[in-house]
Parts: sequence; structure tokens; C-alpha cells
Amino acid sequence: MDAKVSQTQDRIGVLEELLNERYSVRAFLAKEVDRATIEHVLTTAQRTASWCNSQPWQVIIASGAAKERFRQAIYKEASGGLGDDYDFTPPREYAGVYLERRRESGFQLYNTLGIARGDKMAYAKQALENYNFFGAPHVAIIHTDEPLGIYGAIDCGAYVSNFMLAAQALGLGTIPQAALARHSGLIRRHFNLPDDRRVVCGISFGYADDAHKVNSYRTSRASVADTATFADE
Repeated sequence: MDAKVSQTQDRIGVLEELLNERYSVRAFLAKEVDRATIEHVLTTAQRTASWCNSQPWQVIIASGAAKERFRQAIYKEASGGLGDDYDFTPPREYAGVYLERRRESGFQLYNTLGIARGDKMAYAKQALENYNFFGAPHVAIIHTDEPLGIYGAIDCGAYVSNFMLAAQALGLGTIPQAALARHSGLIRRHFNLPDDRRVVCGISFGYADDAHKVNSYRTSRASVADTATFADE
């Protein structure tokens, strides 16, 4: 095996390792991440490809007292039954294989936590943990320009993926949260964002609590045969 082939295998191996290791962390340690490490994540994620190199993402990182004020505000709104204030239209429905995958993921979570199927009160209580950021010491809010429409949101999605991989490489845990975008109006008001900013999602991050049972399960992935079609002729 020549050196170039070996180097290529090493590089793809690192990416595969990070992708296989990463999962949505739902219990974090209270330990804060130092600023230099957070900036390293941001610098790495900034290399994300975007439409016409527009780089449409803007990121708010809330930590310490600022994070706690935000947590209290968004938790109060969510626990009061308010919200559904999305900037981007959420899925109309999950059907077929998408519903199956969603249910599988949900039941894995509930079974791990000992929540009985059909216990809607327990489901709702667990869902509210999104607004406690699952105990994470930091939360990132990803937002974009309204005129860029869905293309800006897609670019932000790529940024979120790279943010999480960079964090994983630096020993951090993450969870991307569409739930926070249900409260886009509150987020704009709380952080004094202009009216033309559109909230895509949040990312809670920090050091994973490896001892917590909620972090013990892993979701499955579809096969290439289930997701890719080859047109050769």
C-alpha cells in the first residue's frame, strides 16, 4: 500500500470515527467549556460550504448567567404551553418509513428512561428538558437572513453538522434542537435580533455525562441501498 492510499484511508477513518461516535447528548456535566475551545469549534465550522459562499449563518453562544436568563425565559414560555412560533415551516407529517424511524428513536429514549409507552405526561416532561438544554452549560442559537429563504436554512444545516463534528473531535457533546426554534419570536426579543433574522435551530453543548443512562443508547441508520439510487446508463 503506497503512502497516499494509506493517508487517504487514515483521513476517511477519522471522519468515520467522528460520525460513528457522535450522538445527541441529553445529559451534560456542569463543567463549562473554555472560550478557546469554543472558538476552535467555531473556526472549524466556519469552513462549511455554502451557496455562492454566502456563509449565511450567525451564531449566538449563551453561557453562564446569560444562558441561565435565556433558559428561564424559554422554559417559562414552553412550560406555559406557548410556542409554535417557527420561522420555517415544520414537517407537515411523518409517514411511512419516516414515522417508523421517528417512533424507533422515541421509544429508545423512553425505554432507556423507564417511561411507559402511552405515558403522555412523562413524554411532555421529557420534552421540556429541551428548554433546560439538558443541563448543558452552553447553548448556540443559529440564525440566518430572511431574504435568503430556504437556501440560507440549508446552508445553516450544513454548518450545524460541521459544528457538531468539530465539537466531537475536541471531546465535547452536542444536541441539535429544532425545539428551540418553536420560540423564534422570544429568541429575537431576548437577544435583540432584527426582525429580518430567522431562527433555524439551537445546539446545546458541553461535556457529556457518560454515567447518565439517557446517554447509553444509539439510534440506527438506514443502509445505502435504502437511500441512494445509482443512474449509470
